[in-house]
Amino acid sequence: MIRFLLTLLAGVVLGGIVHLVSVLALPRIATEDAYSRLSSLTKPNTVTPLQPTSPSDAPMPFMDPAFAMAVCRYDLASGPIKLAVPVSQAYTSVSFYTHNDIAYYAINDRSAGRRVIELSLMTEAQHAALPEEEDVTAADRLIVDSPTPTGLILLKALAAEPGLLPKARASLAAATCKVQADSPAVTKR
Repeated sequence: MIRFLLTLLAGVVLGGIVHLVSVLALPRIATEDAYSRLSSLTKPNTVTPLQPTSPSDAPMPFMDPAFAMAVCRYDLASGPIKLAVPVSQAYTSVSFYTHNDIAYYAINDRSAGRRVIELSLMTEAQHAALPEEEDVTAADRLIVDSPTPTGLILLKALAAEPGLLPKARASLAAATCKVQADSPAVTKR
């Protein structure tokens, strides 16, 4: 009886280890992540609206039909990105993801407190190379440091009613995601 219980316990422990390793390794070995799915649909440093789809052909899982969505696939190799997203009538959010689909920052219209969500996205090296301006405070300029040089920015605008979906799409269509012309690009060392 003890031998059976030890065998059963060893099987449960081994199964738990295999399960844990496979769950932790799967995101790193998966080839069809959001970044690779959206690479064929988007251009770098450009806001691309995502068309409403059915669950079977959605470019990303769990897309909510009550939200208009757009994505900016960014590449910080040529310099920092300036993002400007007009706020929609109901709710607007902006989420930042690394190339490996790890979320690292999010902001919405309520926390931005303005009619346009404006921010600069750059690497830590690009941020360190910025000149310090005494008359510019952190409240005047929002800077987000990206942990990776490439990634995704997901823009969402809520349509409180189905008839408001075109207005939500229009607010996201006016969003911009482009390389800042006034900031020097930082080269890798």
